[in-house]
Amino acid sequence: MAGLKIGRMILGMCQTNCYFVYKEGSKDVILFDPADAGEHLYKTLTEKGFRVAGILLTHSHFDHIWGSNQLRQLSGTQIRAYQEEKQVCEDAEKNVSAQVGRPYTVIPDVYLEDGAEITIADMSCRLMATPGHTVGSCCYYFKEAGILISGDTLFQGSVGRTDLPTGSMGTLVRSIKDKLFILPDEVKVYPGHGDATTIGEEKQYNPFV
Repeated sequence: MAGLKIGRMILGMCQTNCYFVYKEGSKDVILFDPADAGEHLYKTLTEKGFRVAGILLTHSHFDHIWGSNQLRQLSGTQIRAYQEEKQVCEDAEKNVSAQVGRPYTVIPDVYLEDGAEITIADMSCRLMATPGHTVGSCCYYFKEAGILISGDTLFQGSVGRTDLPTGSMGTLVRSIKDKLFILPDEVKVYPGHGDATTIGEEKQYNPFV
């Protein structure tokens, strides 16, 4: 997918990476994990000349969804998520927002299956189910561009925590080994927190997998 670009805003109390992907020369973006401040996200992108064409969730912990409903309302676009994350999206206890004092839920417009091919504004990616951080955690893979939006599944030198509701370390490690580490080494990984990395780097150096 020639000319695919990726931008990042860091938002919220957990310094969550909020990515937007777009084709060079296009105004349409796919926005991943509206972490907080939906109005700020919308205004910032609009001022840069962008239009939010779709919202994709890697999972629904509070620090990845707090801006979702407001951004959807302002942009008039749809929120999509992996179908196994439904219970976490729609339960303030399971997504931990209640525990941090700001209960919040999101009901996506579309729940997707594992392996779903998603095309928004002439940009295509594949949903890869990677449960473990939550029961419905997933990643989004832009094969032609060599880009993986990994959420809190895989970090640079680390992995997502599994001590919150629906988490499982064994499941997380299997997801990474069976789904992510079979991707080409040069695939660039954009995690939910921290800096970008590559599949090859994590296969060689990540001590958790």
